Amino acid sequence: MRFAKSAGGAVLLAAQLARAQCSEKAYARSSLGKRAVEGVPQFVLDYAPLSYIHHEDVYFPSDLQAQIDNTQPEVDFNVIADAESPLNLNNLDSLNSFGKEVYLTSKDDITQSPPWLGGVQPDCNGKTDNAITAAVIVNDKGNGTVDAFYMYFYAYNWGGVVLDLQVGNHVGDWEHNMVRFEDGEPKWVWYSQHSNGQNFAYDILHKSGDRPINYVANGTHANYAIPGTHDHTIPNFNLPTGLLLDHTEGPDDGGLLWDPLLSAYFYNYTNATGTPTFTVLGDDDSTPTSWLNYLGKWGDEEYPEDDDRQQLLFGGAIAKYASGPTGPIAKQLDRKEVCPSNGNLCIYRWILAP
Repeated sequence: MRFAKSAGGAVLLAAQLARAQCSEKAYARSSLGKRAVEGVPQFVLDYAPLSYIHHEDVYFPSDLQAQIDNTQPEVDFNVIADAESPLNLNNLDSLNSFGKEVYLTSKDDITQSPPWLGGVQPDCNGKTDNAITAAVIVNDKGNGTVDAFYMYFYAYNWGGVVLDLQVGNHVGDWEHNMVRFEDGEPKWVWYSQHSNGQNFAYDILHKSGDRPINYVANGTHANYAIPGTHDHTIPNFNLPTGLLLDHTEGPDDGGLLWDPLLSAYFYNYTNATGTPTFTVLGDDDSTPTSWLNYLGKWGDEEYPEDDDRQQLLFGGAIAKYASGPTGPIAKQLDRKEVCPSNGNLCIYRWILAP
């Protein structure tokens, strides 16, 4: 099996049994009907990606507040004694006063598979019940161009196996799709993958109705436009086989439906003054914004070589346990191209590929 061994076969079996209870009829009706959120352009909802999670994955989308509850802020592996307490989504950015190298570090030994790392399995309608696991961030760039970011959060990333060694595991995992709209019409869709991603024309994508399909890789949660096997050894050059492999699947292969819109916060984003500003969209005045301004990391810092849990490959170039990710504010929400500016060529793809 390709799932994280630390999760245990019992956890995987329980997840598979729960999925079996979801009938095809339930998946068909899911929640694909019209919905509205005050202040959110209707096209941002109508063309929002739908995700399919690999049937062997046991690290599901996770509640944002639960991540804070189960971690403690650290710098250089030392707990920040003067941090606000309790931390929550309304004051998380208070940690910025301690710099950008703050890590929300697990209170538990993650090698013991604490249950919270597993997140919340979507129900038969694709909803993560009682858990906010996504955020939709709308950037109206003017002149008819709107970028809608669909941010997905997982408590844990299982990185996969290379040369019989698990690598790239880390606490906290932010992934996203971005749809670029021109005059209300979807034109391009970005699929984040590890340190880069892929950009495809909306017209060629697999869809459920008008909504593009996002195939989520087992464990790593990288996003792909087609199901199957994907080698991501070389950024911008994915192949169907290779050294570093991701595995995705759709509904015909047992993939689990997840509709992020059903458990999301909604925001408007501007940076006109040079300061990122997030404004709540929708009619829930209690929706928090502070967490979006947090500049630190959403997981543990990479464990040092002398930590018994750590293993290194290729002279330390690849580690079994890597550092947790930055949050949405660091995902270039005001990007010029559909792709983020990261030194890789932004390829506008008109053909589906791994």
